[in-house]
Amino acid sequence: MYMEQLKGLEDKIKVIAFDADDTLWETQTYFDEAEERLCSVLAEYGDSQYIKEELFKTETQNMDELGYGVMAFTLSMIETALRLSSDRIPAERIAEIYAAGRTLLRIPATPLPGVSGTLEKISRSRRYRTIVITKGNMLDQENKLGRSGLKPFFDHVEIVSGKNEKTYSDILEFLDVRAQEFLMVGNSFKSDISPVLKIGGYGAYIPFHTTWQHERTDEYDHPKLFRLESFSGLERLVL
Repeated sequence: MYMEQLKGLEDKIKVIAFDADDTLWETQTYFDEAEERLCSVLAEYGDSQYIKEELFKTETQNMDELGYGVMAFTLSMIETALRLSSDRIPAERIAEIYAAGRTLLRIPATPLPGVSGTLEKISRSRRYRTIVITKGNMLDQENKLGRSGLKPFFDHVEIVSGKNEKTYSDILEFLDVRAQEFLMVGNSFKSDISPVLKIGGYGAYIPFHTTWQHERTDEYDHPKLFRLESFSGLERLVL
């Protein structure tokens, strides 16, 4: 069945889009480390599991106003600390939490294994338009893309507030490409893969070793879904 899926795929696809965080470079691990720091600072107010649950609750409540990314995460950590301490947490501890969040603006954005080589081959093939579709803070995402050294491989970058069927449909309309000519590559089944499959596109799913709780969802099989063990496995699909 997998080989049947592959037949002629390179002739159907015109645009390949890539998620950024935990697809092109590692991100979630650094957020997990900041979360552990929060748990350490707030240890007197509860155990780690409780602190993490309360943080996620705060993040979820803030999404409509703050969206995703470092600033939203940092503000949610501070808000959680204030709430759990009944606004009595010392200023120096708030400073520690702020510093933990601030470090996330300087993560190295080193390309994950196979990313640079595969993108270079796809670029050299000149078969496809290649774009990035990522959510988060615009300046932070632009800076990470710059630090990664991968920007020359992409024709276009979209930094969005969220990823759903309408997001992808709007991007495809802007690019003047049909869904059946579009392949999305990413590590989040919920944000990168499922919405694209639902509008008729193709998805290449590359799971990462850790996933943010908000991105966890039930997965399913689909004739336009490809599950890859590594980024370099993409070469077999499109080259």
